[in-house]
This record gives sequence, structure tokens and C-alpha cells, in this order.
Amino acid sequence: MKQIAFLILAVSCCLCAGQGNETNDKVYPCSGLTSCCDIHSLTSMSQNLGEVGEKVANMAEKITILTTKLQNTEKEVLELRSLIGGTPRVAFSAALRESGSGNIGPFTTATPLHYKRVFSNTGNSYNLSTGIFTAMVKGMYFFRFSMFNNLDPTPSSVVSLMKNGERLTSVCDTAGTDSNDMGSNAVVIPLQVGDNVYVELLANRLVYDDEMNYNTFGGFLLFTV
Repeated sequence: MKQIAFLILAVSCCLCAGQGNETNDKVYPCSGLTSCCDIHSLTSMSQNLGEVGEKVANMAEKITILTTKLQNTEKEVLELRSLIGGTPRVAFSAALRESGSGNIGPFTTATPLHYKRVFSNTGNSYNLSTGIFTAMVKGMYFFRFSMFNNLDPTPSSVVSLMKNGERLTSVCDTAGTDSNDMGSNAVVIPLQVGDNVYVELLANRLVYDDEMNYNTFGGFLLFTV
């Protein structure tokens, strides 16, 4: 680019208009380059053109980078809007068993229950593999869970709603002779982004479930804060 511009300038400067006659106007080359143009000026102009060309190339590269970042940002915004519809929407509901029947537990240590039959999971905050709900939006949430005791002669069922390892509320049945007891509990709590909520089966305890889906866990975002 720099060399081409220099040649154009040199050729332009080295062509001089000659005297025209009555029949034809002619253009004659100058006898010497220095007689019609300044070599130093041409060199300086060529250098300036080169510097301008480099600046334009740098600006073009920066514009390309900014355009790519803008496109990525627009894509992320569109994905977020498609996920939450413009406002945060978080709600889930799940039952303990996907199929079959029988007791779950006992375990030697307190264990999060994995609710495998998911009825809804708007916002994908509930993890089917772990049974843990993780807040993606800061706000006030409602959670509810239910428990059906084991069908052994002596009931031995205790479950608790946990937040980041802290016990919030529980349901239990550890006495009596009847075999068809169940209960539920609920809380309204504030959550920060990244907080975990789950239902924990205490050590050496059991719960029973079948296709009737007695044991459930669900919650939803009330409002952001």
C-alpha cells in the first residue's frame, strides 16, 4: 500500500503539461524529477501514509474484537431472556421414586434424598443427580416437603430440610403401631446465589414410597431481593 501510493505521487509529479499547439495538446515528461517535485516531500508523505495505514489496520482489528464481544454479549442476553422470560422464574417439584416401591435407607450417615421423578424444573435449579436445589437468583423462596414412614412394624422415619448443611425443619415418625403415617413441613427463606437446599434422611432411618408418590420436595421463587 505504501509503495503504490509513493509511485502514484511520483508519476503525478513527474508529468508536466507542455505547450499546446493549434491541432494537438501534448503532455511531456519533465527533464528531471527535482524540477517538478520535491523528493523529500514525497518521502515524508509516503511515511505519513504508511503510519495512517497502520493506524487504520489497528483500528479495524479493534473493531473486529469489539464486534465479536458485542455479538457474544447479545447471544448471552438472548439465552438469559429465553430462560427466564425477562423476569426470574424458578420453580420445581419432584417425587422420590420414578418407579417401583419399597423402603429407602437406612444409611450409616445422614444422606440427601434424591427425588427422581421430576414434575417440573423451571430454571433448572434442581439437580436430579444430587437431589439438591441451588439458587441461581437472589431472593425469597418457598419450600415444602412431605414424608411417608416406613412400613415396618416399628416406624423409624426422620427427614429434615437443610440449607447449606444447616437444619431448618423436620418431619418424623418414630413411635406407634400404625403403619400409614405421613407428614409435611414448609419454610419461607432468603437465599443468596449459590445457596443449597435439600431434604436429608437422617442416619439409620427409612422412608417408604411407591407409585403413589407420598414423598415429595418442591419450591419456588417468591420474589427477588
